[in-house]
Amino acid sequence: MGSFAAVSRQLGLSPAAVSKNVSELEAHLSARLFNRTTRRMSLTEAGALYYERIAQVLDELEEADAAIAPMQDTPRGLLRVSAPVTVTLTCLSHAIPGFLARYPELSLDLRMEDRRVDIVEEGFDLAIRGSDRLEDSSLIARRLMTMTHVVCGAPQYFARAGRPQAPQDLASHDCVQFTLSGHANLWPFRKERRAIEVRVDGRYKVSSSLAVRDALVAGFGLSLVPRIYVEKDLAAGRLVSVLDDWAPVETTIYAVYPSRRYLQAKLRAFLDFLVEELVDKPIGDSP
Repeated sequence: MGSFAAVSRQLGLSPAAVSKNVSELEAHLSARLFNRTTRRMSLTEAGALYYERIAQVLDELEEADAAIAPMQDTPRGLLRVSAPVTVTLTCLSHAIPGFLARYPELSLDLRMEDRRVDIVEEGFDLAIRGSDRLEDSSLIARRLMTMTHVVCGAPQYFARAGRPQAPQDLASHDCVQFTLSGHANLWPFRKERRAIEVRVDGRYKVSSSLAVRDALVAGFGLSLVPRIYVEKDLAAGRLVSVLDDWAPVETTIYAVYPSRRYLQAKLRAFLDFLVEELVDKPIGDSP
């Protein structure tokens, strides 16, 4: 532009501020960048070389900004999600093909596993969890749904072992235990203002809710399971519930992700999908 004064008017700075910035840059580089007189200004050899290299860097930075911008507007790229096996198979997997059809530029890597993953360390965009306990205060947990539980077993099991009339009676029953729950050995119940925990035991402990359901249908014992996992079996009479006048534990499902700042379009779209499929979903409305 020929002068610091012209630059200062364009940038909204004082000529002194422009001059100071240039002087600091020259001090940093230990090189004079401009030949200056009272009438004209020109680049030194060092200044011309530095400008040529810096112009390339700024062009690449502009291209990098332009490459990222579409990701903020249109869901695209790879989305990595960790989710519990049974929740996914019961409530989500049937709808995922439709979600991907809606966003043809998006790919989904869905890892179904019941272990608690480290979202940041393992490179996940989001994890679905049955807890809002966060290992890092910077993580965000968004509530999706609450699953009520039910104590149930097959009619043939109760014909053989009798029905428990109170939670304390569970101590004498064959209880199938889901080992990954936070209440595998102590089953909590409440009735009006009364709350109790019953210690249970059994010969079958397993880390899959689907395996628990299979054991119940086979008449092996009874268990405390999320109602949505066994709703069809209850409706068909393959399983029957007991202790219905007591309210067992509830499990709240959360979507956990690293930060709500600069939320990428792909993650925003998947969160909307989870809300659409899970939030306030009626029990028994699973496919």
